[in-house]
Amino acid sequence: MQREKLLVVGNGMVGHHLIEQLVAKNAQQRYQIVVLGEERFVAYDRVHMSSLFSGNDHHALLLSSEAWYQENGIELLLGEPVVAIDCEKKRVTLAGDSQLAYDKLVLATGSYPFVPPLTGSDRNNCFVYRTLDDLSAIKTACTGARSGAVVGGGLLGLEAANALRLLGLETHVVEFAPRLMPVQIDDAGSALLRSKVSELGVQVHTNRATTSISDGETAYHRMNFKEHDPLEVDVIVFSAGIRPQDSLARKGGLAVGERGGIVINDACQTSDPNIYAIGECALWQQRIFGLVAPGYSMARIVADQILGGDATFGGADMSTKLKLLGVDVAAIGNSLGQGDDCQEMVLQDMRAGVYKKLVVNETGDQLLGAILIGDNQDYDALLQCYLNQMPLPAHPAELLFDCSVLKGKQDPGAMICSCHNVTRGDITAAVQAGMHELSELKSCTKAGTGCGGCSTMVKTILDEELAALGMEVNQHLCEHFAFTRQELFHLARVEKIRNFETLISRYGQGSNLNHHQNTSHALGCDICKPAAASIFASLWNEHVLEPQHQPLQDTNDAFLANMQKDGSYSVVPRIPGGEITPDKLIVLGEVAKKYDLYTKITGGQRVDLFGAQLEQLPDIWQALIDAGFETGHAYGKSLRTVKSCVGSTWCRYGVDDSIGLAIMLENRYKGLRSPHKLKFAVSGCTRECAEAQSKDIGVIATDKGWNLYVCGNGGMRPRHADLLASDLSTEDLVRLIDRVLMFYIRTADRLQRTSVWLESLDGGLDYLRRVVVDDSLGIHAELEQQMAHVVDTYQCEWKTTLSTPDKLARFRRFVNAESQEADGQSQALISPPAYQRERGQRIPVRQLDLKTKGSKAADSAVAAAAREEV
Repeated sequence: MQREKLLVVGNGMVGHHLIEQLVAKNAQQRYQIVVLGEERFVAYDRVHMSSLFSGNDHHALLLSSEAWYQENGIELLLGEPVVAIDCEKKRVTLAGDSQLAYDKLVLATGSYPFVPPLTGSDRNNCFVYRTLDDLSAIKTACTGARSGAVVGGGLLGLEAANALRLLGLETHVVEFAPRLMPVQIDDAGSALLRSKVSELGVQVHTNRATTSISDGETAYHRMNFKEHDPLEVDVIVFSAGIRPQDSLARKGGLAVGERGGIVINDACQTSDPNIYAIGECALWQQRIFGLVAPGYSMARIVADQILGGDATFGGADMSTKLKLLGVDVAAIGNSLGQGDDCQEMVLQDMRAGVYKKLVVNETGDQLLGAILIGDNQDYDALLQCYLNQMPLPAHPAELLFDCSVLKGKQDPGAMICSCHNVTRGDITAAVQAGMHELSELKSCTKAGTGCGGCSTMVKTILDEELAALGMEVNQHLCEHFAFTRQELFHLARVEKIRNFETLISRYGQGSNLNHHQNTSHALGCDICKPAAASIFASLWNEHVLEPQHQPLQDTNDAFLANMQKDGSYSVVPRIPGGEITPDKLIVLGEVAKKYDLYTKITGGQRVDLFGAQLEQLPDIWQALIDAGFETGHAYGKSLRTVKSCVGSTWCRYGVDDSIGLAIMLENRYKGLRSPHKLKFAVSGCTRECAEAQSKDIGVIATDKGWNLYVCGNGGMRPRHADLLASDLSTEDLVRLIDRVLMFYIRTADRLQRTSVWLESLDGGLDYLRRVVVDDSLGIHAELEQQMAHVVDTYQCEWKTTLSTPDKLARFRRFVNAESQEADGQSQALISPPAYQRERGQRIPVRQLDLKTKGSKAADSAVAAAAREEV
């Protein structure tokens, strides 16, 4: 029997998924299959393409190989664009004028990036963000550049902005709409997202209509805006949306939509029944689906249809879960609450940086959509509730605080991965059949290999099933290290590993390790790199901006300052124990006046100076260090402050010198890097005016000595500290604090506060007491010796930076900044963003806002006032 000819035009993710489905159904027995790809690469994972800027080799993104196609009898022609379709003669014409006949034709041509028709949009160093070649060109252009802008504040635009940031550029996002991600999230959620993105060093410009691009004066390009001041940058990336690639269909006479897209029916057939269209080029019921999951669903429909089945396409879930620039963002279903039958419930905790919104139906028993910003831990439970139409509790607003009631419903038929149509039962069966590693479970079921949004749920189900089987559940730090943070700390300490490249080459694993070439340059992720940076700093105490450590740092550590919501930075000098001389107070005032900084006395008894521009930081810190100040490490996971009352020095109730002890402790532990920030306090008597029992380390004076309290926390999970030991001499107190802190640094998980760490210890306070007081592990000498090394090697990170030209270079905003500074122009080279708050203006923040649809919208200034606690 002669086989029919099936042509697939397009070898992207959706086109490749179609081929996988056809191979699984043995379609090669009926069809001679030919795939034509316009790019020179075999199909690759476009969703995770940005990982190339974190060090991934492009081979890690490939979904298959040319050998796989050959082994399965599929003819693959790469770099062969199709230029015409002749529907009557049933043949296509390639760019070289050769022709191929077909019986069935599938168009999987995807989309192309929209570039606004601007004067100057075709200049050099202007790019789109679509293919591997595009990313390679961007990376090349950013070498030597100082600044870049992304036109478009949607999903892909923020991905592109993160790429520019990772390449070391001062990064801007320019969005025409009044908010970021306008299609997925609402005003309040976007305001919080904007705040978080700004904290990471990316400047956001909304309501910006770019009119033209011309030569810049301080950078390569000048972006000219309607009704706004221009912006000058060296590199521009357009990510202003996509358009369906429907030119072949148009020229071939197939029906297309008024605004583009190849019209298809429920069987994914075009106006010619022998031609199908799938993915982003297809228009179904006037809708273009821009995510991979709907394209995969269409591919499965077509695979079934051309083999005689009757499957139909009925729409697709457009929920997304992402980490954009390190910020958790998720949108489920009807996230904007469009329609008259919607009710909204909102939790808005601006202090914690969390925004949650649930959209339910009129009767309140079905979830229609949701938005999560800053905390995605409930995404899996809410997505399953939405996809599987699970009934809601009697008071659905409870889900804003606790989704455990949903997590407990484990229907085997519940949809887990909508990209690959995988249910909980499919995953459970695979685990019970022996798939006990996450990588092999994903490979077997395909769950988590599409958009990746369900990966956490897949891992959760795997852990639950392994526990049910009585097997050990791993607690790996991330996909690149099959170790906990505690284990990595031990390895680095014992083997004296001092840099990330050595650590990951010896103990790393995962998709972005190019084992074939035995290299591991610039690898890792946003989880393991900062964790490793913290480990190295705790162990060896080297300057965080040394070349081998700098790429590991988050934005605050990278610039030794806390990024604020408007893109400026805060300056926080150390004031041990809160004690300060009049001369130093005068210097703080003079600096604040000179640089027009907003000043605030913190709860930790020091002074914050807000609003400094990046290039001003060295001059500001030079003035402060000349006056005797040191860095306060407000930007790091380290000791912040030691709060103190005035104790016996001044107070008539004080029984000991709390000020003197606070100063001594702060000077001893300043610069100590740890899994999370540390706060101390010393009270001079049991009246507790320094609130020592709410701190990580709290000390209270008695008439018999010092009482030591540990692992308190006044943050999101308030916890009183526990009394570890009483009536201590100052010498014994310091030794005990040394041991507690170093044991915490050795054994805590990444970003784990001391309060949570203590609760996680098997045996809790009693176990900790046995270790640090009774020496049950025999490690007292080690812990004390390690702390002594940290104390002895202390350096003021800003003082070291100011004396090192290579480190100072990162604080120049533009290429020609050095020459301008030489002319005495050390002021900011660009104006602060228009949305920057007026100096000294105080905006009240409602920390918890629970409201239903129809209530007065939260004031936009309230949303914009969110700022990370210093």
